[in-house]
Amino acid sequence: MIRLTDKLRQLETLYRLYEELTAEMEVACAKGCAECCTRNVVLTTLEGYRLAEHLAENQPDIFETLRAEIESPRFIPKMTTNRLVKFCREGREPPAEVMAPSDTRFSMLSGSVCAVYPFRPFGCRCMISQTRCADTGHAKMDDFTVTVNTVFLQFIEHIDAEGCSGNLLDILLLFESESSRRRYRQGQHICSAPSLIANTPIPMVMIPSEHQRRLGPWIPVIQRALIPRSPSANGSI
Repeated sequence: MIRLTDKLRQLETLYRLYEELTAEMEVACAKGCAECCTRNVVLTTLEGYRLAEHLAENQPDIFETLRAEIESPRFIPKMTTNRLVKFCREGREPPAEVMAPSDTRFSMLSGSVCAVYPFRPFGCRCMISQTRCADTGHAKMDDFTVTVNTVFLQFIEHIDAEGCSGNLLDILLLFESESSRRRYRQGQHICSAPSLIANTPIPMVMIPSEHQRRLGPWIPVIQRALIPRSPSANGSI
């Protein structure tokens, strides 16, 4: 079993590679943009552990606020990215997701600035837009950006394959207690809540043919950063 410290290092590497890959993209996002900072964010237990450890040490009172919001409207996913890819690969129809509720401003915003910005999960990092969301009411991404985001979501789930995914509130409250964080560090199963979905390894890397030339060369770079060996660009394991 891979040590948690190695998984966290891999996660940081994936974040860095994503920033490098998207650095040249034209986006309207800037400090103070907070339209996408809602309770609808989905993340893995690895990302949740990383954030919860920071909160427990620096903002322990926030968990009380999160508990007060647990009955609030929020998006609860039915499938992880890799499970969805597996369904598509097998020609099966995935279960329909319930539309994410609007107006779900997240309590970790201080004004229009994220109070935990360096520890934000990939679901926040990948929400980039070519136009100001405040002007249009939604993010605008081109097809290549969607592909890049999907691939990185796949790899982030892959390195936490023994964990699970879920809504930000559910995952953070899962790690509220030190005992839960310790059990996760020890590799114990902690994902028994019905709102959480078990993660899976990558069944194939989802890169459309039109994006292979541009994105394909990045896959070996990602592979070299991950332990154990990860899937190749053509989908083999």
